[in-house]
Amino acid sequence: MSGQAGQEPIRVLVVDDHAVVRQGMKAFLSLQADMEVVGEAGDAQAALDFLARAAVRGVMPNVVLMDLVMPRLDGVSGIQAIKKLHPGVEVVAMTSFSETERVRAALAAGASGYLLKDAEADEVATAIRAATAGETHLDTAVARKITRALTGVSDGLSSLSQREREVLVLVADGYSNRDIADALTISERTARTHVSSILLKIGVTSRTQAALWAIRQGMTPAQ
Repeated sequence: MSGQAGQEPIRVLVVDDHAVVRQGMKAFLSLQADMEVVGEAGDAQAALDFLARAAVRGVMPNVVLMDLVMPRLDGVSGIQAIKKLHPGVEVVAMTSFSETERVRAALAAGASGYLLKDAEADEVATAIRAATAGETHLDTAVARKITRALTGVSDGLSSLSQREREVLVLVADGYSNRDIADALTISERTARTHVSSILLKIGVTSRTQAALWAIRQGMTPAQ
């Protein structure tokens, strides 16, 4: 479907080794007024081939929605390759696995989001929109599980490094990843990695929730 008046739709590439999953996702995303499915691929290598052709045409997908367990080239390796070759393309991982190490690996590789395949359809759309806005979105169930594993009975604050606390204060003050990078003299990708780690540790699914959490903890720019 075309985007809102005067606004280009979010171009999405769907990558999964199961045709029925690809078809279902394409059918749902085609109903979103601000999204357009521009292609599909059966594995990460096919996705890289698609992106190479798209780069020649000059019309790249904005977001790749990708499974993690596929033949030929696994999803994590695919994410790493996409971010290296096409850094402007965002990747949202969507899989059946919620293990902490899988989530960490996907985010470390450069994923902008992590969803489980039983996520509500609206959450998939939310994650795609968040990725295009430079934000990280985690599946609610994943965030809850990882928080328990990482913090146990702690309040989450003690699990944050000093740098992560600095980043969280800036998030609470409305800074974007680019603003955070400039303020702390780090790369934008490093800023995003810090934000992803913060979401995992405090058990929230979005940047907005992280900001609200920080405010409730009394974390302000004055600190």
